[in-house]
Amino acid sequence: MQISAEMVKKLREMTGAGVMECKTALSEAQGDFEKAVEILRKRGAAVAQKKAGRATKEGVVTSYVHFNDKIGVLLELGCETDFVARMPEFKELAYNLAKHVAAMNPTYVSREDVPAEVIEKEKEIYAAQLKDSNKPQNVIEKIVQGKLEKFYEEVCLYDQKYIFEDTKTVKQVIDELIGKIRENIRVTRFVRMQVGAE
Repeated sequence: MQISAEMVKKLREMTGAGVMECKTALSEAQGDFEKAVEILRKRGAAVAQKKAGRATKEGVVTSYVHFNDKIGVLLELGCETDFVARMPEFKELAYNLAKHVAAMNPTYVSREDVPAEVIEKEKEIYAAQLKDSNKPQNVIEKIVQGKLEKFYEEVCLYDQKYIFEDTKTVKQVIDELIGKIRENIRVTRFVRMQVGAE
């Protein structure tokens, strides 16, 4: 199938990916835009995997105060270079993540940050809930694992559905920007304050 410049332009506008990446994805997807977007997302995730170990010593600290002045967030988004830290889309992502934290109130950045004792306590609670269910042990273990995944989605920023695009997790949104700019990005830390909350 012939991939036109208009098609490439449209995909670029949809994804922000480079010209050649868009052209290749459209060729692979035989002109199907949904498939091309999926191909680009997978490539972005693959690039993010490769970049994950790289140090993020630059970045920004951004703040968000909710319109009622009752919730405020400070969030640090790290990257590898000062050049990326100054990019408008990087700053926009940092600000939107701060808004996300205000709305969704995560406790941890990622599941790796959840202390082992917290995970064990959750597993204990889920197992106790299923104790009298007469289900086989292997089924109980699967249910406990499923509940644990739900727990991660509630308390871990990276596992939460992104409030501005709920078909993606926060991690997927970050990975897409990593794939686009070819630099590691990560939420270093955040603090959420709410009037009257301990």
